[in-house]
Amino acid sequence: MNIPTTLKHKPVIVCENYENIDGKYAYQTDAKGLSLGLAQWNDRGKLDVSAKIWRHTGDKWSRQSEEMPMHRALDLSIMICRAFIYFKEAYQIPGFYDKKDPVIDRVGLQGDAMTVKVCTENPMIDEDIVLFMDALAKDGERLGERFSTLARLLKNMEYVR
Repeated sequence: MNIPTTLKHKPVIVCENYENIDGKYAYQTDAKGLSLGLAQWNDRGKLDVSAKIWRHTGDKWSRQSEEMPMHRALDLSIMICRAFIYFKEAYQIPGFYDKKDPVIDRVGLQGDAMTVKVCTENPMIDEDIVLFMDALAKDGERLGERFSTLARLLKNMEYVR
């Protein structure tokens, strides 16, 4: 199921098979996808990047907010880290992504994999990916602080040596 691209949140990086890896809810969830993109609350000339969990009622996409179980927050963190790594090198790719193979990575989780890819279904992807990269660059210090904190915490938890 493709994440909608016609709503106010403009997806740039997506995981459209999240329902397969949604923790204890895997294969039995209405959380169908994750996306990183241009925030729906952007004001003119002021861009923010946001993460969104896309829920589907069975009939339509829902705008309903939700509390995130911890594994979903971690899954979004994994996706954010993977996208950040990708965009550090994306300048080397014409248009910043491979139009023939937009998959960035498949991250193994729970016997399946989270497919992280550029959202080629977004009709404005060529413009939105540039805006997304610019917003990431402008927020680099704030994100870097959180990455450092996350790395320190993972080390303290003995997940990183």
